[in-house]
Amino acid sequence: MRSRALSDQGGNQEIVQDGKHVLVAGGAGFIGSHLVDALLARGARVVALDSLLTGRHDNLAHLAREPRFELVEADVTQPLPPLPRFDRIFNLACAASPPHYQADPMHTMMTSVVGTNRLLERAKEDGARFLQASTSEVYGDPEVHPQTESYWGNVNPTGPRACYDEGKRSAETLVFDFERVHRLDVRVARIFNTYGPRMRADDGRVVSNVVCQALAGEPITVYGDGEQTRSFCYAADLVEGLMRLMDREATPGGPVNLGNPREMTVAELVDLVTRMTGTRSAVVRRPLPVDDPQRRRPDITRAETLLGWSPQVPLEQGLEATIAWFAKEIRPPEPAVPSLGRFVGSRPFQPAEPALGDLVRGPT
Repeated sequence: MRSRALSDQGGNQEIVQDGKHVLVAGGAGFIGSHLVDALLARGARVVALDSLLTGRHDNLAHLAREPRFELVEADVTQPLPPLPRFDRIFNLACAASPPHYQADPMHTMMTSVVGTNRLLERAKEDGARFLQASTSEVYGDPEVHPQTESYWGNVNPTGPRACYDEGKRSAETLVFDFERVHRLDVRVARIFNTYGPRMRADDGRVVSNVVCQALAGEPITVYGDGEQTRSFCYAADLVEGLMRLMDREATPGGPVNLGNPREMTVAELVDLVTRMTGTRSAVVRRPLPVDDPQRRRPDITRAETLLGWSPQVPLEQGLEATIAWFAKEIRPPEPAVPSLGRFVGSRPFQPAEPALGDLVRGPT
């Protein structure tokens, strides 16, 4: 099924006409949709392929009248529909939050394995450069801190998170086998915790949970004692890292961590969001989920050396934009206004969230 989004973007971004034809699998998702925007801004022609299981039409609504963009609804676990030849393929196709990937663990695993294999075969057929969006979850509950790309990880292969953790590890294996056997031009990005506008309120990630509960005045859920750590990277920074990794002419020779090395506890995040929202929400504690990692912090030396990349958006600034977006996203709908007969059944226009590029970057 092929479809277009619902409204146009506007804006005055400078266009660099690179003319490449790019496939973004998972292009209607939180990160994928921002990547689509960045590629189009650079002059590429983009096809977003998405099953819409967790991706959303609304994330691409502003591209309805963009002639260089097309959304194709399809599941990468199934044979791919007819598509044009691509110069580059980004694979971001997979549910990425625990509630979503655990809802259908077999499909999650097949998305990472069968889906990645299908896209790799397509890259081989087209002679396309291929980038796999992997995850910090390949490190499991790490015994090495911070996590470097040479660390093999500490993953429970039979636990409730294994469908995602081991699926992504298997996908990496496939990618590097295609590089060795077929000489495919490949890159693997190990993505750490990322946040920003277009996150789903129901995705179960710590930032979306805490922000949405604070804005709603509900008790803020903290799992365990709140001393487990995370490192939060703003979506604009991550997309810049993905673009630089794909653009690098020489293959990186292994995976590359992309994330923000600023480490903080969950309790510290809750305190920060509480201050920024002015909420009076109380904190409630729940048992720590099975195999939940205790510490997360990327070593980004390879990204700094190979790509000249490091995060630029401070957490406070990124949270400000994220809070503003969620405040609009979860706002109760206004009372319905009777419409004229010829407009019966139409949906009210929903304004787009602030553009990521509107943020002024500064040091972390």
